[in-house]
This record gives sequence, C-alpha cells and structure tokens, in this order.
Amino acid sequence: MIPAIVVFIYLAIILYVGMFAFRRSTGSKEDFFLASRSLGPWVFLLTVFGTNMTAFAILGSSGLAYQRGIGVYGLMASSSGLIIPLTIFLIGTRLWSLGKKHGYMTQVQYFRDRWECDAIGTVIFAVTALMMIPYVVIGMMGGGHTLDSLSGGWVPYWLGGAIVAVVVMLYVFFGGMRGVAWVNALQTVLFLCFGAIAFYLISRNLGGYDRIMAEIAADPKDSALLTRARISPQEFFSYTFIPLSAMMFPHMAIMCMTAEKVTSFKRTVVWYPICILLIWLPSVYLGVVAAHQFPGLKLGESDDVILRLLSENTDVVVAGILGAAIMACVMATDSQIMALSTMFSQDVFAHYGGAKKYGENVQVWMGRAFVIVIAIVSYLLALALEGQKSIFDLAIRFGFSGFAALAPIMLAALFWRRSNKWGALAAVLWVVFSMVLLWWLQLYSNGLAPKPGQPPVPIFAGLGGLFLRTPMNVTIFGYMPVMFMCLGSAFWMALVSLLTPAPSRPTIDKFFPPSIATPLPATLMH
Repeated sequence: MIPAIVVFIYLAIILYVGMFAFRRSTGSKEDFFLASRSLGPWVFLLTVFGTNMTAFAILGSSGLAYQRGIGVYGLMASSSGLIIPLTIFLIGTRLWSLGKKHGYMTQVQYFRDRWECDAIGTVIFAVTALMMIPYVVIGMMGGGHTLDSLSGGWVPYWLGGAIVAVVVMLYVFFGGMRGVAWVNALQTVLFLCFGAIAFYLISRNLGGYDRIMAEIAADPKDSALLTRARISPQEFFSYTFIPLSAMMFPHMAIMCMTAEKVTSFKRTVVWYPICILLIWLPSVYLGVVAAHQFPGLKLGESDDVILRLLSENTDVVVAGILGAAIMACVMATDSQIMALSTMFSQDVFAHYGGAKKYGENVQVWMGRAFVIVIAIVSYLLALALEGQKSIFDLAIRFGFSGFAALAPIMLAALFWRRSNKWGALAAVLWVVFSMVLLWWLQLYSNGLAPKPGQPPVPIFAGLGGLFLRTPMNVTIFGYMPVMFMCLGSAFWMALVSLLTPAPSRPTIDKFFPPSIATPLPATLMH
C-alpha cells in the first residue's frame, strides 16, 4: 500500500491547489471558464501541453509499444512534434485574437457568427461533445489501472477510477479554469520529470540500456520490436493525419483563449516538440522493455506495463512517487471536463436564453453542475470498458480520428472567406457517418481479428482488400480510416460551399477585413 499512499498524498496536494484557485476566483463567468484570459507564458505552455497529454501519452503509448514495437514513437510523436506546434501557431493565435476581440469562449460561438447559423453551431456542439466523452473516459480508466497496479490490487480498478473522478470533479467544480491551469502546470512538470527518472532506474536495475537492447535484438520473438516491422507503411503514413485533431479538440481551442498575451504562443511553439520528446521517448522504450520482460499480455492488459516495471524494479516509495507522476498525466483529463462544462454553459444554456433570464451567477453554477454530470457518466463508461479496450485504441478510434476529420472545418472558417454553413454541415455529417460506419465495422469484424503478428484479413470477401481487419483496427486498403475521413471532410466542405451561396458581405468584412485579411500577430514574427 505504500506506493498507493504516496499517490493519495499527491492527490490531496492537487485538491488543495484547486481549492486555492477557488479562493482567488472573482465569481464572474469569464474568470470561471477562462481564468479571466490571464495565463502567463510558462503556465500557458505547461497547461496547453499537459492538456493534450493524458493517459494516452504514458500508459497508451507504452501499451501500444508493447504490442507494436519502437516504431510507435515515429507513428505519433514525430508527426505530432511537427504538426501540433504548427497548428498552435496558425490556428491558436487566430482563435486567441478572435476571442479577445469578440468575446468568444468556445469554437461554436465563433462558428455561429462566422457562418451565420445557430443550428449548425448546435450540431457541431453535439458532435464534439459526444466525441470528447471517450477522451474523458481514458482518464478514468488510466486512474483505475494506476492505483490497482501500484497497490497490488488493494485499491481495485473500480475504486481507483472513482477516486480520480471525485478528485478531478472537485477541483474543477470549485477552481474552474484557473484551478485546471494551475494543476495542469504542476502536473506537467511532474510527468515530464517522470520519463527520465523511470528510464534511468529501470534500465539500471535490469543491467543497463545496452544489455537490454542486446537481449531483445537476440531474441527471435522480440527482435521485431526494435524495427517498424509490425507497422505497415500505409498505417505509418496515415497516422500523420492524427495530430490535425489538436486544435479541433474543444479543450485545446478554449485553452488558447486563456493566454494573457499573444507572445505566450512563441514559447509554446518552440518548447512543445521538446516536451513531446521528453514524455514519449521513455514511455515507448519502456513499453518495448516490458514486452521482453512480461510476454503474453493481452490487448488492454498492456496499458499498465510501465506500472509493472516500476513495481518490480524500484523501491516502493520511489514507485509511489513515479506512480504519482503517471497519475499527473492521467488526470490531465480535467481540462476536457472543463471544456465540456464551458461548451454547455456557453453554447446551450447562455445561447438559448438561460444567462439572460437567470443571470451570470446561475450560468456559472450550471457549468459546475455539468462537471458533476460528465464525471459520473465518464466513470460509469470506464467501468463498462474495463479490460475490453486499449487506451491507445480507444483514443485513436473515437477521439483523435473524429476531431482530425473536423480540422478542415476550422481551417476553412479561418482562412477561406467563401466557406459557408452548408459546407460546414456537409463536412460534419460526413464525420458522423464515418464514425458510425467505423464503429459498426469494428463490432462486425471482432470475430475476424487476427492474432498479433499475423497479416490483416478482409472483412468482406467480395470487396477484396477494401476493408481489412488488423488485430486492433479496421483499415481501408491498409490505411487508417482517419486519412479518408479528413480528405472526405475537406472535399465536402469545398464542394458544398462552392455550390451554395457565400456568406453575407458584412460577415466576410467582419472576419476578413479588406486591408488586413486574416492578420497574423506581428509580435510572433520577431
């Protein structure tokens, strides 16, 4: 129980930080939902990075590396290190500017004005809110796995998930965005330090990095883990579309509006790739080491391999401290809960007259009430999915793919004045259709899934290699569906916008001033 007790102490500290943020609150809606748009450069950097690195980053990446090998780093981390900073620079700065100028707190508020349509904004709200739920569930699952493994079963999965749900719910409920930002900044520092420390301690206990790699390379059944042999070129290429999801995640877009100054984005763009390197490289490496140390784990069971390595190769107190670092990454799901609360209060309650009728104070409390609802629903889903889904698989299939496919909508809104509401609606409906089809294909083909290391099998014999089933996913001609979802979304956005009337001249002039169309903040160019 010693590692679990260390983690509990950490959770108490996190809870205190959230309560302290509550004491600094002014009670206004802008303070609760956006921390009064006052985050400084370092807190902004740590919060934006921590917001995007949940249990998916440590537990999910190591679990997939256990199954697929060292190529997982190139699969996600390399492309993310290039594409996500680029989207923060091109999209995040514009969202910050629009939010500052027009008072926007969410993407949907901007889309409603940009395309002159309330109903399509509501559709986008519903779709993005539903796709955010799996991301929150990942955090609950990660918390359950972490406490269960560190305590040797004394804190079971259901209780660990419940503890995480309650702690996150409390400091988000009281501290709002300021509490989320402060907690995320602290947690990001903690889990960035985790990788190097865990890498060193586990490697040393197992005889050193060179010895471990030599053993794996000499083992016929594991040598493929040190290559990209278990990842096809088509799959590798199609994964480059996944990082496009970053700025379509509501929590990332909302977080961009919390910066005090636009110059805060410079530091974030420069340091983001370095932060990815610090967290993904050791996590993937330890996943490969775990595959050699603990062979035979099933999909879903491999999500806690880093925790197994810690328990067997470090002192119990050290394991607890490093477990707290993992918990810090797991609990980054707080920003997703905060984003859902902000979206509900702004895009539904306030938009349909609730704030005008009942006042700003009631709007804030409605946001707090929604925090409780989301935490309970996500926890129940995490219980239902115990042992059935890989954290990485759940995130890619139901979170990242859907949001990546919505990226053409954001790009069109910001950079293409001819884009309109009908093009946006067509793109959103395409994403919904694709997600439903993918979900059905996954269920239908579960019985056909080959074992790890075996080639993919056709789902429908008459269609040849159109839909293939791998041990984890459904692919299209060997490519991940996200590629076709993104390309289809861009196609429908462009085609339907060109076939239907353009937005009105006042709207175009509002968002694309004739003299400085889509301005880029000058301070970022120095």
